[in-house]
Amino acid sequence: MRTLLVTLAIIVVASVVAGLVSGSTTVLVQALSTGLLTGGIYSLIAMGLTLVYGVLHVINFANGAMVALAMFITYAAVNGLGMHPYVALLVTVPAMFVIGVAIQAMLLNPIMRAPIHTQLLVTIGVALAIENILLLTFGPNPLSVSLPGNHGVNIFGATVELSRIYAFVGALVLVAVLWIVLQRTRIGTAIRSVASSPEGARLVGINVKFIYVLTFGLGAAAAGAAGTFVSTFTTVEPTAGAIFNLTAFVVVVLGGMGNVPGALVGGLIVGLTEQLGGLILPGQSPLLAVFIVFLIVLFAKPKGIFGRSA
Repeated sequence: MRTLLVTLAIIVVASVVAGLVSGSTTVLVQALSTGLLTGGIYSLIAMGLTLVYGVLHVINFANGAMVALAMFITYAAVNGLGMHPYVALLVTVPAMFVIGVAIQAMLLNPIMRAPIHTQLLVTIGVALAIENILLLTFGPNPLSVSLPGNHGVNIFGATVELSRIYAFVGALVLVAVLWIVLQRTRIGTAIRSVASSPEGARLVGINVKFIYVLTFGLGAAAAGAAGTFVSTFTTVEPTAGAIFNLTAFVVVVLGGMGNVPGALVGGLIVGLTEQLGGLILPGQSPLLAVFIVFLIVLFAKPKGIFGRSA
């Protein structure tokens, strides 16, 4: 809690400094609103990564590529089938769940007892395979998904796209649903039991391999939802997974590896830091400010803000 309060204090100070540097309240409000909305999406992107790590103790380097794949599935559903982008969630989420289940069942389950670098190489291989399949299928040129009725909304003088607001609300709803499933259902109890002690869970009759497959599927489904939401306000590219991976790893480490609430907080922190950092450090990459905050939190609390696995 102390680390969280310190982080919030840093963000408040950064907001004041950003306001002074920009010299405009409107610009500051624009940065804060965009940062919060983007942070919600970052949380959803990182949710699958932190869930998989918390239960399987596997760092899924294919998480970003899965988000990119979901973006292209959304693009195909919208432009090929004429679906509304958010209706396409009915396609992307189940499709990514099935893909995640297949990856875990066929590629990762057989090597769960292997050295960790073996699992890492498999997920890297999956990421490269997805990226190259997308390049061969859709080509290297950026594509876009149009959201009907998308327009700017005035918030205290700042303009925010409806697509970002919808994506933020959708991300929060899905994170809440995932949290409820983990905390209030029998399958969630089983998942948490396996996360705590696979051997203990096995002794009380829980099918650990099934839980591994289900968890990886849920992680992929979260990436699928994130991909659909992101596709409505950014370009759809085969190589988009790399930046998503980088952001997701920062979010997960900030919030605490394997911690679902931590991923939500970490995502919001990263979103705000990007936008405020762009005002305080003009001409520099927004990621510079993110890594500065990342190092501060990591130095103060190496296990992240929440400090333990969910």
